[in-house]
Amino acid sequence: MEHEVGQTAMGSTVAVPHSTGAVGIARRDITPPVGIRAKNWGPAVWEASEGTDRPMTLTAVAFGSAEGADHVLVAVDATWWRRVDDEWAFRGAVLEALGLSAEQLTVSLSHTHSGPVLCRADAHLTGGELIGDYLDTLTATAIDAVREALSGRQQARIEWATGRCSLAANRELVLDGRALVGFNPEEEADDTVLVGRVSDAAGRILATFVNYACHPTTLTWQNRLISPDYIGGMRELVETTTGAPCVFLLGAAGELAPREQYTGDTEVADRHGRSLGHAVLAALDSLPAVGMQLELTSIVESGAPLAMWEPTSQGSSNVLSSVMGTVELDLVELPPIQELEAQWAGIDENSLRERLSRARNLRDGYVVGTTVQHPVWAWRVGDAVFVGHPGEAYSRFQTTLRERFPSTPIVVVNLVNGPGFVYLPTADAYQRGAYQAWQTPLKSGSLERLEEFATELIDSLLKETA
Repeated sequence: MEHEVGQTAMGSTVAVPHSTGAVGIARRDITPPVGIRAKNWGPAVWEASEGTDRPMTLTAVAFGSAEGADHVLVAVDATWWRRVDDEWAFRGAVLEALGLSAEQLTVSLSHTHSGPVLCRADAHLTGGELIGDYLDTLTATAIDAVREALSGRQQARIEWATGRCSLAANRELVLDGRALVGFNPEEEADDTVLVGRVSDAAGRILATFVNYACHPTTLTWQNRLISPDYIGGMRELVETTTGAPCVFLLGAAGELAPREQYTGDTEVADRHGRSLGHAVLAALDSLPAVGMQLELTSIVESGAPLAMWEPTSQGSSNVLSSVMGTVELDLVELPPIQELEAQWAGIDENSLRERLSRARNLRDGYVVGTTVQHPVWAWRVGDAVFVGHPGEAYSRFQTTLRERFPSTPIVVVNLVNGPGFVYLPTADAYQRGAYQAWQTPLKSGSLERLEEFATELIDSLLKETA
C-alpha cells in the first residue's frame, strides 16, 4: 500500500510553544560549611564532608501576569527532605514571609546524593551540629532571593524545545533472581530533555530551564566532597554559553540514573554534566529567533519545487494560573523497626544504621492511618504546564502525561514541596521486588492514581484558560 503524503495549506504555521509575561530571576550560593553531615550512603565509612567539588546554588524564578498574580519557583541544589517537619519549616517560612498561598510556591530539589543531610534530628551525629544553622541560613537565603526575583521582574518570553540525551539509563537490573539498583542495558530509558529559553524584549537570554529525569547518583560513598553531581557540569557549560542562569528541574527519575555511577571521581560527574549540557544547547539552537514561528510562505521553482518555510512573528500567550490538590494513596502495612532490624541483620553496620534511620523518619509525620493525601501542584504558564509532587515517580509518569497532552510542553518535576523518600514505582517493579517497591510506604497502583489525578488537574487548567 502506498503511503499518502499529508496535505499542507499555504500559510500553515509551526508555532513555538511559549509564554509571555513578567519574569524575575535571582541566584544565590548555598554551599554549606566544610564538616557538615553528608552521609547519604550506607557503605560510607565517613560522615562529614571534607571539602567542596562545585558550588551549590539556589535559584528563585518569579512569574507574573497582567492580573498581577505571583508564582514563585525555587530550585535548590539539595538532597531530599528526610522529615516532614523540616520541609514545612522551610517552605512555610517562605510562604509566610512573602504572603504567598500554597499553590503559588513550588520548591524543587535537585536530589544530588552528594549534598548535606537536611535533617535537624541528626544534630547529635557527626557533622549534624551544623545542620540546624545551615537550614536556617538556607531559609533566609531563599526568602531574600524570592524577594529579589519578585522585585526584579521584567517582560519576558519563555519558548520551549525538546531535546534528547542518553545520559539517563534504566537502573533496575535483575541478577540471579535478585533485583539490584544499577544499569540494565536491556531496558530503554526516557531520554527527553525539555528546555525553556527565557528572553527579554531585545532577545537577550535571561535564563534557561532544563527538565530532565536522571538520578544525580554519579558520586557516592567514595566521594567526600559536597557536589551538585552532574548538574554542576551541565550548568557551567550552559551558563558559560548563554551568559544566563540555568534552572535545573529533576523529572520523573524513579528508575533512571547514569550508566556509569557509584564513583568518587568528580570528573565522571562533570563528563555526565557536559553530555546533558550539549543536549540542552542543541535544543536551544533548534529554536528560531525569539518571538518567531515558521510559516509556509511560498514556493520557489528550482531544480525542484522548494517549499519556503520562513520565520514570521508569533503572538502572545500570557496565561498564568495554578491549581493544587491531593490524591489519596493507599499505604502498605509497615513492619515494626525491630522486625526490620532483624531482617537486615546480615548487612554491614553502616548500611544498617542508614536504613533504620530512614525507616524511623518515614514513620514520623508522613505515615498516619492507612492512606496518605499526596499533594500535586500544576501551573499553566502560557502554552506550558508545570506538574510537581513530593515523591519519586517512575518515568512512566512523565511519558504518560506527555502522551496525553502531545501539543503541550509538560514540565514534570519530582521532589517538589515535600519529603523525598516516597517512591511511586510501576506494578512491574513491585512484582520484581525492586528496592523502590519495598522501600516505599505506598501500595502498588499509586503511580496510576497519580497519573489520573495529574491528568485531571492539567485538563482543568487547559479548559479554564482555553
